[in-house]
Amino acid sequence: MRKLACVLISGAMLAGCAWPWQAHRPPAGGMAGATPTNAPPDNPKFIVTPETTPVGKVVRVNDNARFAVLNFPVGTMPGMEQRLNVYRHGLKVGEVKVTGPQQDDNTVADIVTGEVQVGDELRSN
Repeated sequence: MRKLACVLISGAMLAGCAWPWQAHRPPAGGMAGATPTNAPPDNPKFIVTPETTPVGKVVRVNDNARFAVLNFPVGTMPGMEQRLNVYRHGLKVGEVKVTGPQQDDNTVADIVTGEVQVGDELRSN
């Protein structure tokens, strides 16, 4: 009896693999000439990019003395002597070094390289 049950179960499993509707499925690539434009890719690749949100902004610039006043959100004030990159429209335009003094959410930084303007974004190195 056990052997008969095993044979019947095995036969049912094999028959299920060769079921008729599977023979009529379109090929994996779809029909010739009909490519859906909104179909997800077969092997999606994810791109991970680093966080690029600005850390702070330039609020004042003194070109003659080569320093700028920087404004930062609460809790993100950089430490003394820290260097920050300056970006304008997504392109790096300079570098500053925080020298102080600090008052509230503003601090002063020396312009090390490049050109700095009011409204430029600051990001850490």
